[in-house]
Amino acid sequence: MARRCSVTGKGTQFGNNVSHANNKTRRRFQPNLQETSMLSDALGRMVRLRLSTNAIRSIEHKGGLDSFLLDAREDVLSIEARRLKRLIAKKTEQAAA
Repeated sequence: MARRCSVTGKGTQFGNNVSHANNKTRRRFQPNLQETSMLSDALGRMVRLRLSTNAIRSIEHKGGLDSFLLDAREDVLSIEARRLKRLIAKKTEQAAA
């Protein structure tokens, strides 16, 4: 499983460990991913996602998973999140009609 956030697309970054003697060795910076369950108001159920802590804060700031996904760009989202976005959009459209 890739170390990538399903909503924001944050992934592994690379850099250097730099010693006091200025020796440089390659290292990886892993995103802080959490397996979380978020409530989708439109679907009426909990949805399990692997999110970075930054994404969890962003979702809470936007007012929930539904509003965040509806405003999110498609190219950043994972396949699972795109499918979830389409389901939420369909349900909200049905509720409005």
